[in-house]
Order: sequence, then C-alpha cells, then structure tokens
Amino acid sequence: MKNKTAVLWIITGICLILTIVFWFLMNNVDVHYEEVTAIVTNTSSKSVVNKKTGSRTTFYEVKVRYEGEEYNLQNVHGLSGYYKGKSVKALLSNGKLYANVEGIKSTSPVAIVYFVFLFGTFGMLMVSATYMSKSKTKKRVQS
Repeated sequence: MKNKTAVLWIITGICLILTIVFWFLMNNVDVHYEEVTAIVTNTSSKSVVNKKTGSRTTFYEVKVRYEGEEYNLQNVHGLSGYYKGKSVKALLSNGKLYANVEGIKSTSPVAIVYFVFLFGTFGMLMVSATYMSKSKTKKRVQS
C-alpha cells in the first residue's frame, strides 16, 4: 500500500514538472501569422449563469469579412472597439482569424499537450491525495 502511494505521488510530480516545461514551451512557441485588416459584420454576446454559484460568464462573438469570406474572430475578450462596418486588425493563421497572438498560441499543438498535462496533474493530485488518505485511514482502523 505504501509503495502504491509513493508511485502515485511520483507520477503526480512528473506530471507537474512536464506541465511546467510545456507551459514555457507554449509561451515561447514561434507562431506564424499574417496581420490583415478585416471588416466587422456582426457582434453578439451571450451570458450564461451558473445555477450553483450564481456566477455569470459572458461569451463574445465577432464576425468579420476578409477577402470576401466571413470568419468568426477567435479569442475576443470583449466587444469594445468592434462595431458593424469598422475595419479591425486581425491575425490570419491556419485559415482562422484571431484577435491576438495568445489565441494562436493557445491552439498550438504544444498548448494542447500543456493542457493535457495540466488537467492530468490535477487529476493525479486528487487521486494521490485520496489514495493516501484511504491508506492512512485503513492503518488507523487496523491499529
């Protein structure tokens, strides 16, 4: 039982280290994009309320036209500065238009691996802590 707990904590530590490594890699990834000018065709926002906590999350959608095609502008954090007919700067990468470089970085393959390890680390932390707690409880009952 003690060995299994140690192995779980070692795996958790490895996941944490890999999460940190991939965080640095994600932030240093060289993204390729072209800065273009697009015309805003439509904007909207949608608020969703969490019934348990009462917190509100707002999702913003900005549609733009670039070279005769309509795109959803990715990674928009607000509608300020986006109104119908306005020319805005956008970043074209992999056939999508982004509002900022962070949007491109967060969808890169390195970022996907980072998020996998991030969630894996949290999962392993919960599993390790639970297993250690059960192990200690079992020891107390046996004593």
